[in-house]
Amino acid sequence: MEFFGYLLAMYRYSPMDLQFVNERVAEFRDQVRRRNAGELSEDEFRPLRLMNGLYMQRHAYMLRVAIPYGFLNSTQMRKLGAIAEKYDRGFGHFTTRQNLQYNWLKLEEVPDLLQELADVEMNGIQTSGNCVRNITSDPYAGVARDELLDCRPYCEILRQYVALHPEFMYLPRKFKIAFSGATEDRAATEFHDIGIKAVHGPSGELGFQVLVGGGLGRTPRIGQVVREFLPLEDLVSYTEAILRVYNLHGRRDNKFKARIKILVGALGIDEFRRQVEAEWAPIAGEKLDEERVSAVVRQFNDVVFDVTAATDQRFRERALTDTSFRRWIERNVKPHRVPGYNVVLVSLKRPKIAPGDVFTHEFDALADLMDRYNQGYCTALYNQNVCLQYVRNADLEAVYDALATLGMATGNMGTIQDLICCPGLDFCSLANASSIPIAKQLIERFADLDEAYEYGTVDIKMSGCINACGHHHVGDIGILGIDKHGAEFYQIAIGGSPGTGPGDPASLAEIIGPAVALDAVIDTVERIMDHYVEVRRGAESFRDAVRRVGVADFKQYLAGVTA
Repeated sequence: MEFFGYLLAMYRYSPMDLQFVNERVAEFRDQVRRRNAGELSEDEFRPLRLMNGLYMQRHAYMLRVAIPYGFLNSTQMRKLGAIAEKYDRGFGHFTTRQNLQYNWLKLEEVPDLLQELADVEMNGIQTSGNCVRNITSDPYAGVARDELLDCRPYCEILRQYVALHPEFMYLPRKFKIAFSGATEDRAATEFHDIGIKAVHGPSGELGFQVLVGGGLGRTPRIGQVVREFLPLEDLVSYTEAILRVYNLHGRRDNKFKARIKILVGALGIDEFRRQVEAEWAPIAGEKLDEERVSAVVRQFNDVVFDVTAATDQRFRERALTDTSFRRWIERNVKPHRVPGYNVVLVSLKRPKIAPGDVFTHEFDALADLMDRYNQGYCTALYNQNVCLQYVRNADLEAVYDALATLGMATGNMGTIQDLICCPGLDFCSLANASSIPIAKQLIERFADLDEAYEYGTVDIKMSGCINACGHHHVGDIGILGIDKHGAEFYQIAIGGSPGTGPGDPASLAEIIGPAVALDAVIDTVERIMDHYVEVRRGAESFRDAVRRVGVADFKQYLAGVTA
C-alpha cells in the first residue's frame, strides 16, 4: 500500500474550542482574584485551581500544560519557551503523561500565563483533579509502519466529550485513558484506567479492544479486557458506560482505594463487564456518525510528502565514517510508513540535566528545527523525549548537526541512559525521596556509549513516591524512593514491562532486596548489570534474561554480594 500524498498532522481549534478555552481563562482569572482578596479560602480554591492544572508544590505553584496525544506545533513550542522565561525560571519539564510542567509560578500571574497558552490553542484544563486527564496516544501515530488506525481523531473526539462533562468532573479519583493504533503498543495502554487498542474484527473491520483497571501507584494492576471488539462508532457511548459504572460504584471513602482498578478487582472482570454492558444498553444506539468523525478529521492539518524523498541516500555515506552520526542513525532514527521519511527521536537524557527538562533557548531551537525540517510539528513521548516524525532522508545530516549543538543528538534511545524519572523531592510535595539527582548520577555513571550498547535495551524508571509518576513498576529496573526514619532510601525492583505486544507481555517489577541508602543506588544498579552480563545468553536482552532465570536469581546474587 502506498501512503504518498496527505496524512493527518495536528488538530486546529474550532471557534467553539477557542471560545471554550478563553471563557475558562476568564473564569479562572476571577477565581484567582477572589482567592487573593480573601473571598475564597484555600479549601474552596483548591478544587478550582486543580481543574485548571494548578498544584501547590514544595516551593511554588506548578502548572501542568496539556499536550493532547502529545502533538505540538512550532508556534506552541516557542510559546512554551517564552512562558518558561517570563513566568518560570527558564525551563519546562516534559512528563510521562505527554504533558509539560512549570514549577516556579506566582499565583497572580497564572491567569496571564493561561491566556498566553489559549492564544496558541493550549490549556491546562483537566490535567489534574478527579476527572478524565490528558488523553495519551502512540507518539508515532500517523507515521508508524505497523499502524492499523491513526487514533488521534478518536482521541480528539473523546477529549472533547469528557472536557468539563458535568457527570464526570468529580469522579472518585483521577482517570487516565491511552490509545494505541498499531500492532506494537507504544502507549502503555495496559497500565491505564482505560486502554484502547485498534484491532481487526471478525470480518476484518477496524475497531477497538478495550481494557480497564490498569494502573500503577500504591496497588499496581495490569488492565483486563472488558470488550474484545468494539466498533469504532461505539467508542464514546461505551466509554461513557464504563465511566458511569465507575462513578456509581467507585469508592469515595478512601482515596487510596478509589481508582477503577480497585473496583474491577473487587467485582471481578466478568461482573464489571456485565454492569458496563447493562449501563451501555440504553445508550448503545448513540453512534459516532461518519459526519461527526469527518468533521473532526477536517480540523486536522495535512502533511504533504515528497514522493522523490526515498531516492536520497547520501546520509549513508557519512554514517560509514562518522561514528557518532552512525550511532544516532541506528538508535534515534526509526522507520516511517512513507519511504524516504524518518521518525527522529530527540534525546532529552543529558548529563547534569533532569530527564525531560528543556530550557528557553532550546524550545526556540527545537521550534526552528520543526519549521525547517519537520513541517512545523513534533510529538512528546511518555518516556520524556520528543520526536520529529516527518524528516526526509536528505535532511537527516542537518537535523543531526543541529541537535548535536543542543546536546540532544546522543545515540542513546533505548539504552540504560534513556531513563525516566519524576520531579521527586526537588519539587513535589508528595515525594518521599529525590529522583532527579539519582537520574543525573546514573546518566553520568553510564555515560560511555560503548558500555551502554553492550547492555542493550534497558529501561530504568524511577519515582520519588508510591504514586509512581516515574512508572517504576514497569521498568526493567524500577527505583522507588521511600522515607525511612527521616532518611532517603530506595526500593529496587526488576522485571517490569509496560507490555509492547505478544512477545513482550506487560509485567510488574519485583523488589529484589531491602531498600538501599541514597549513596548505594548506583552501586546496586551496577551489580545488577554485572550479573546480567554473567547470565545472559548471546545477545539476550535484560528483560528476556530476567524472565528466563527469574528475579529470585538476581535477588540471591545481590544478597551474596552484599553479605
